[in-house]
Amino acid sequence: MTTPFPFTAVVGQDDLRLALLLNAVSPAVGGVLVRGEKGTAKSTAVRALSALLPRVAVVPGCRFSCDPAAPDPSCPDGPHRTGEGAERPARMVELPVGASEDRLVGALDIERALAEGVKAFEPGLLADAHRGILYVDEVNLLHDHLVDLLLDAAAMGASYVEREGVSVRHAARFLLVGTMNPEEGELRPQLLDRFGLTVEVAASREPDQRVEVVRRRLAYDDDPGVFAARWAGEEAAVRQRIVAARELLPRVRLGDGALRQIAATCAAFEVDGMRADIVMARTATALAAWAGRTEVLAEDVRQAALLALPHRRRRNPFDAPGLDEDKLDETLEQFSGEGEGEDDDDPDPGPEGPGGGGGQPAPDGGPEDDGGAEDDDGAAAPPENGAGGQPQPSGGQEQPAARAAEPFRTKVLSVPGVGEGAAGRRSRARTEHGRTTGARRPRGALTKLHLAATVLAAAPHQRARGRSGPGLVVRRDDLRQATREGREGNLVLFVVDASGSMAARQRMSAVKGAVLSLLLDAYQRRDKVGLVTFRGSAADLALPPTSSVDAAAARLESLPTGGRTPLAAGLLKAHEALRVERLRDPARRPLVVVVTDGRATGGPEPVALAGRAARLFAAEGVASVVVDCESGPVRLGLAGRLAGDLGGTAVTLDELRADSIAGLVRDVQGTSRRAA
Repeated sequence: MTTPFPFTAVVGQDDLRLALLLNAVSPAVGGVLVRGEKGTAKSTAVRALSALLPRVAVVPGCRFSCDPAAPDPSCPDGPHRTGEGAERPARMVELPVGASEDRLVGALDIERALAEGVKAFEPGLLADAHRGILYVDEVNLLHDHLVDLLLDAAAMGASYVEREGVSVRHAARFLLVGTMNPEEGELRPQLLDRFGLTVEVAASREPDQRVEVVRRRLAYDDDPGVFAARWAGEEAAVRQRIVAARELLPRVRLGDGALRQIAATCAAFEVDGMRADIVMARTATALAAWAGRTEVLAEDVRQAALLALPHRRRRNPFDAPGLDEDKLDETLEQFSGEGEGEDDDDPDPGPEGPGGGGGQPAPDGGPEDDGGAEDDDGAAAPPENGAGGQPQPSGGQEQPAARAAEPFRTKVLSVPGVGEGAAGRRSRARTEHGRTTGARRPRGALTKLHLAATVLAAAPHQRARGRSGPGLVVRRDDLRQATREGREGNLVLFVVDASGSMAARQRMSAVKGAVLSLLLDAYQRRDKVGLVTFRGSAADLALPPTSSVDAAAARLESLPTGGRTPLAAGLLKAHEALRVERLRDPARRPLVVVVTDGRATGGPEPVALAGRAARLFAAEGVASVVVDCESGPVRLGLAGRLAGDLGGTAVTLDELRADSIAGLVRDVQGTSRRAA
């Protein structure tokens, strides 16, 4: 068995360690979501926590870890008698990102259930994690339906498995810990709210602390046993402190004054619902018990707010979680003197605790575009490095980055046909969840029984099989798997024209607003996104396909404009990006969104070259939309011609709004289908 890295040997990360310890003291807090860049000891700290948890008494032979003092009356392995049990260490169960639903909640043997009428149930990871830790690394990459099942079980303390009228229920109370790298995509707000606490972690910028991290890690790698022995005393002390805090917890008093501060803080930060108030109350109580006190103080309320509210405050999808600590202190001070006098012995909001949030600075975008003149035909300029690491265009002057206009709700763009990609909310797809559309013979293990099709397949053979009673004689060959249709997420690849013509008449501000609106739509529909920009003499893959729409929004915000319009180069760069991504994720279907006025300048025959590049997409049946950015009284219709070469459709910026184009989805699908 591998020796885990000692919890007390983790350098820094005070908020992370505190949040984990508070959940060890009071599992009712609701778990921890750890957000941060890679290589910041997220997984190391979580795995180390299991060694600090007290041992668990279980009923011998029970696969569901029932407590012998209070066994679950509905345990599938029961009924159990109340009595003495065996002790074992608390478990830490890891849920892989690619796990199936049956692996998570368990599986019923459908064949035995139909043929023999017995509930043959194989427990899943939720049963293994009961009374322990369930750890999900990269929880933001977990399929939505698995996250829903996971958080429902965590909220109810039980797991329900139902298959065609046969159901099993078992207890599933565990400490839920998830880690994620925000650069790879965010969790939906309603899922964020189901985690009790959240912490942001980052690597230290202090050289001495970084040196100590490396020193301890190298020592652990050289001899894990010797390194763990050096920290055994500190580990034992923390373990004893957890036990003492658990015993003290029922005696901790949460007075009316502290409750008013909690309620006022949640109201001030406009959190939805009452879960935040409850989590803050439980966290403040656990903080007092951890400190060895029986009274909740203002400093406990403040620290609880920093851990429980950053991911719950109202914010736009691209805003980072965090709290304005000045506003927090003002709220706590304002309500420090209210309530019963005996509850407010310490009106001081407390010292600065280890930060769990912190105010986010306002984005420092570039000045508004002053409407530089079109410069597609300007003379060549010396190559320089522009803003955002972009190469300086070969023609014309570079314009400063324009701020994006206010985003709006866009019409749904979807890919035609039925795919089999990752679960999402954009295009039709064959999925494990959704409405039943048919049946087929199972390939491998049966997971979704189509009962009617199974009965129809077995019915003609009943006499030949010697049926004599009321039961139906069912064999393996009769079983039918239900085929279901739901929605998938797609790869939305934005190809954005950043040439000088786009900078004219403040057009780029509107363009960025439109692309930002489409990014918001991609965020809500669980898509991957990529960004290709072109200007000057070349195109750039500004953002390779990723699940982080935040990264795409940041690249878009700093995008400068100027120079000629190498439209062909942009299309060819997008085509290459799709080819590479197809090798990595062949099931995810792409949707190309070209944002341009349709002009092509620079080099020999730029228009003809752009047409040939566009027809590569049409030949492969790639769904595409051209957002026509041409403005002014005279329109050349070049974007429409480009859409024809792509085999897609063209819409104007105004038509992109949801309340302006009722037939956009139909047009995209119809044109793409004809091209395929």
